[in-house]
Amino acid sequence: MEKKLLVGITGASGAPYAVAFLRLLKELSVTSEVVISRAGEEVLKHETGLSVEELSELTSRVYREDEISAPPASGSAPYRGMVIVPCTMGTLSAIAQGAARNLLQRAADVMLKERKPLVLVVRETPFNLIHLRNMLSAAEAGAVIYPAMPAFYHRPKDLREMVEFFVRRLAEFLGLEVRNLKRWEGL
Repeated sequence: MEKKLLVGITGASGAPYAVAFLRLLKELSVTSEVVISRAGEEVLKHETGLSVEELSELTSRVYREDEISAPPASGSAPYRGMVIVPCTMGTLSAIAQGAARNLLQRAADVMLKERKPLVLVVRETPFNLIHLRNMLSAAEAGAVIYPAMPAFYHRPKDLREMVEFFVRRLAEFLGLEVRNLKRWEGL
C-alpha cells in the first residue's frame, strides 16, 4: 500500500512555501494530498496567483476544510505523515488543544493519535506567550515545530532560491532524498 504525504495549507502568509513544497514532492515522485482552509485558498490566490484548481495539478487530491468525512479524518487512511505549510496560529492553537473543528485540524489530530509525523511550519512574528505555549503543547503531543525561517549561508540570489532551499531542507527532514542541497561547510 502506497503511503501518501498529507499537506495542509492554512491562511498564514507563506503560500509560496506550500507551492514549492508540492512541486518538490512531485519532482521526487512522492504522492501527496492537500487539505486547504478557506483562508488558505484566499492567501494562495493573493500570494501566488494560483487557484485551487491550478494547485490540484501539483497533487493527487485537494480537500476543502469542510469535507469532514474525507479520508484524512480517519486513522485508517494510508498517510505517512502531515506537513502544515504554512500553519496559522489559530490552527496551531486548535491542534495544541485537541479542538478538531474542521478537516485540516482533524487530520492533524489523527496524525498525533496515530503517532505519525506532524510538522507545523508556523508563520507569525513576533510570537506572543500564547503562541509559545501552544507550540510547546503541540510539541509535547508529538508535533514538530518547523518555523519558516530562511537561511542565508547558501547566498540566495532571490526569494525563489530562499523558498526552494527551505522546502528542500523540509523534505530532507522528513527523510526524503534530496539531491544538490547546499550544505554548511564552514567559513
